[in-house]
Amino acid sequence: MLNTPQKKRRSFIKMMVAAPMLPLGTAGILSALSNQSVLAADDGLGFKSAEFISMDAPSLANPEAMATTTVQSLLEITTQNNHTKTYKLAYEPFFMTGDMVSDGNGGKVLAGGILDIHNKPIMDISLAGKERQFFSDCPDGMSLLKLENSNVSSDSGNTVFAVVQFEYANANQAGQKMYGVLPSQMAVLTLNQNPGNGKLSLVKYAPVNSAHAQGLWITCGSSLSPWNTHLSSEEYEPDAPFAHENPRFKSFSKNLFGNETSANPYNYGHLPEVTVNPDGTGTLVKHYCLGRISHELIEVMPDKRTVLMGDDFTNSGMFLFIADKEEDLSSGSLYVAKLGDGFSIDPKDAGAKLTWIKLGHATSDEIKKLANSLKPSDIMTVSKSDPHDASFTKIYYDGTANWIKLNPGMEKAAAFLETHRYAYLMGGSMGFSKMEGTTANTKDKVAYFALQNIQDSMTRTGKGWNAQSNIDLPTPLIAGAIMTSKLAGNQTDQSGVAIKSEWVPTTISALIVGEDIEQDQLGNLANPNRISNPDNLKFSEKLRTLFIGEDSSTHVNNFIWAYNVDTQKLSRIASMPSGAEATGLGVIDDLNGWMYITANFQHPGDWLGKLHDKVKPTLDPFIKRNYNDRFGASVGYITASPTGMKLTNR
Repeated sequence: MLNTPQKKRRSFIKMMVAAPMLPLGTAGILSALSNQSVLAADDGLGFKSAEFISMDAPSLANPEAMATTTVQSLLEITTQNNHTKTYKLAYEPFFMTGDMVSDGNGGKVLAGGILDIHNKPIMDISLAGKERQFFSDCPDGMSLLKLENSNVSSDSGNTVFAVVQFEYANANQAGQKMYGVLPSQMAVLTLNQNPGNGKLSLVKYAPVNSAHAQGLWITCGSSLSPWNTHLSSEEYEPDAPFAHENPRFKSFSKNLFGNETSANPYNYGHLPEVTVNPDGTGTLVKHYCLGRISHELIEVMPDKRTVLMGDDFTNSGMFLFIADKEEDLSSGSLYVAKLGDGFSIDPKDAGAKLTWIKLGHATSDEIKKLANSLKPSDIMTVSKSDPHDASFTKIYYDGTANWIKLNPGMEKAAAFLETHRYAYLMGGSMGFSKMEGTTANTKDKVAYFALQNIQDSMTRTGKGWNAQSNIDLPTPLIAGAIMTSKLAGNQTDQSGVAIKSEWVPTTISALIVGEDIEQDQLGNLANPNRISNPDNLKFSEKLRTLFIGEDSSTHVNNFIWAYNVDTQKLSRIASMPSGAEATGLGVIDDLNGWMYITANFQHPGDWLGKLHDKVKPTLDPFIKRNYNDRFGASVGYITASPTGMKLTNR
């Protein structure tokens, strides 16, 4: 979420004092400046560069700023003839979860409302006399797009769409935590785009039916595919051999299906893809062949086949998927990385080389059939205690030691349904902790990966540490880091077989690193002027800027940052309500001539003990007032303020 031109001959920028706020109206101008259909070739106003001017972190001197989405940053645009203009930015929500919004047919629907497998409301009955439908306070990944064949009419201007997903509901009305016990939801938003100033407004909200995909499990980050679909995620896959002993998974099954046993753990931990239909509805398909891992946020490369994947897990790995066909994730090959020597989180170090181990090739249909015909014990035997049997192999899974024995002929099933365990067995480096957002700078052929924190399996004394990972850091860094990888072709797997992609990560090194501190006067446990616990990542090719959203247990307020990869300048551009995670980060450089950066947040006022003890007494009343007694959260985007700007020709 973030962000921050002059006249020559026939062209000028006209100030529209009475115009409404526009969505990244400033960046809309940026797009127009580089669009020759708007400017004549001799106007000399083509876009040259952009610089975000950082805002201060809010403080208790202004508690309202700490208890809401605060954007006080600037964006400075420089044109090819070196004219500059600076714009003030602000936040514009589409809705707050729990609002009643239009269904496009004259009725209303509950934004973020949670449904069961029959698309019936799941009710919160925790307070007698106050029964109501559950709705999520945790909007997460969002994609903004347009269709050439849309048949939905809006009030005026252009019709565009967004897909938004709701990860979970944080608590019921009685205050009991609800993480992971309710099915996740998605919705397609039909939006009106004002062609004069780019402002977006909600026209229609349409829940996406996930019944044929057996519902959705903890949908987190997302990305927009090169073929204009929403690529979702299901993180923290249920541990299948022990799932039916897990009270959370049994509650999930009860809420989704009406009983504790119908949910099959092997149907969760995959990659959902949503296609927006011309009528503003969405069609969902769940792909089973990209590995059953803690999918957080994937990035598809320009070849429309190569997929880089985050893995938000303890004992996580770097995974790569190469689809058989362009624009089709229903079949392909899955790989896991093996790190060479030299892994470091010091940006001055060269880092480690990466090689790749092929885990298998499969179609989604064949893995789906295996998922619904095999029991975990059909694939492998898993023990959490040492069986003292040489036929078992000791591995580490989610921070704990496991001993596993693969059944004969079950390699493919293990590769795609027990991916974490099988990747370790095959020699993969399974030692990362919470590798989350993934994005790429295609011009420079580099990728970026967010390590939300660096602890546990990444440090020798941490839970899940293993020598095989080749990660051996002396101390934790809770504030985390952003890593970078060079991308190249002509790579081979462990058998010497060519990997058919020009976008394979070949190195991993540190780019931006957080800083843990002794607790400051506000409560921060990490330097508030540096990133902490990076989560969502998105890169703008036009702005040459890496956008970073935080999911922090160390910053009193989570921030959105803009990092210019050329100047290496880091700018804070937005602050989320205290206790809320920054989510839904997305960037589209040109949507009908306008540029947008989407931004949501989740669970405002989710107080984390020591971190928030100093601010909670002051901020809690503001959070409750602003966000429906802490049950609501916003879906929206960054905009220019206080007036819109429009580029016109004389």
